[in-house]
Amino acid sequence: MNTAERPLRYLVSPAGIPNYGDELIAMTWLRYLREVAPDDDVVVDCHRPGAAARRMAQLHPRVRFTNTLWELCTRGWSRQASRTCEAVAAAVRDPSGTGELAAGIEELRRAGRVHLVGGGFINAIWPPFVGLLAGIVEACAHSGGLAAMTGQGLWPPAQHAEALTRSLVERFDVVDLRDARSAEFAGTGAAGHSCDDVFLGFGPHLLDGGDDVPEAMISVQSFLTGAEPDELVGSVADTLRSWGAERVGLLECAPDQDRKVLELLERTFPSARRYSLEEVLTRGLPVRPDQCWISTRFHPHLVAAAGGASGIAVDIRPDYYGTKHRSLIEGGSSWRLLEALEMPGRPAGGGYGDQRLRALRDAKRAVADRVHARR
Repeated sequence: MNTAERPLRYLVSPAGIPNYGDELIAMTWLRYLREVAPDDDVVVDCHRPGAAARRMAQLHPRVRFTNTLWELCTRGWSRQASRTCEAVAAAVRDPSGTGELAAGIEELRRAGRVHLVGGGFINAIWPPFVGLLAGIVEACAHSGGLAAMTGQGLWPPAQHAEALTRSLVERFDVVDLRDARSAEFAGTGAAGHSCDDVFLGFGPHLLDGGDDVPEAMISVQSFLTGAEPDELVGSVADTLRSWGAERVGLLECAPDQDRKVLELLERTFPSARRYSLEEVLTRGLPVRPDQCWISTRFHPHLVAAAGGASGIAVDIRPDYYGTKHRSLIEGGSSWRLLEALEMPGRPAGGGYGDQRLRALRDAKRAVADRVHARR
């Protein structure tokens, strides 16, 4: 079978930045497609295809990496999402003037499925990425392919583009949101609200539960927060001292974004063990059930709670991170959401129960099968 005849599954992902959650989601879907469609071609359209390929090329036998849609959004970049959408849709409709992107657009236009995988990147923080939706619906209008989004967080929506975003979402064949606020915004109701995509592939391979796992883990950031790094680190340090935590671990989720706050944490906790992004993606997150976490980030909350750990989720941006953390707490993580920098008591008894975790995996598997079942 030649390339033109082989089914093509096209994933759109912000992988390659890199960021723990975005990498984990893309890896989850590639493992799933290796299971259900090992002989099909798979394209991952992502921020930095070279970096993503180095990390993920072995996860599916026929995967390739590109950045076609992301580059179209960059070329049409505007804080007015409508302008970016118009530019991206026009390029996908007629690739003749797009130069070196033309071949990639033609590939997008022949895909049988175009799947926007989960994450929180289409919102008021990054309005031009609404253009991804415009490109996908335009490509599928041309090919007759299936347009799908899964595990999306659309809140807070891009300002002055709420109606545009909803109209584009309505043109998708499969719409699956990861939080109630996004489902309400999109008008899908409970039928369009499951959970984050990582639940699809959660398992022991995402955890490193060895004997040397620290009793307390810290995953905090200065990116997208109004708090000063010194203030945030000071609050975390006071909290851990009040808990009497002696063995502390520090998690790197986004190397470029976390550098400053991790340097402060290392000075504050000189004996702490630092876990790099590459290490946790390769070996798993250091988690055990009797452990406590403090996390501003969403996916460490998800994976640690799924591994049975208790924790505190620090809300550094209520409209964005508050929505994300609440979706996990309401879904059964049993963590506490901290809305101000204070010293909470040491949490206990957290983590998803086995039955709840199984229900979340089953719900996401049902969504995955709707998107990728043979047609």
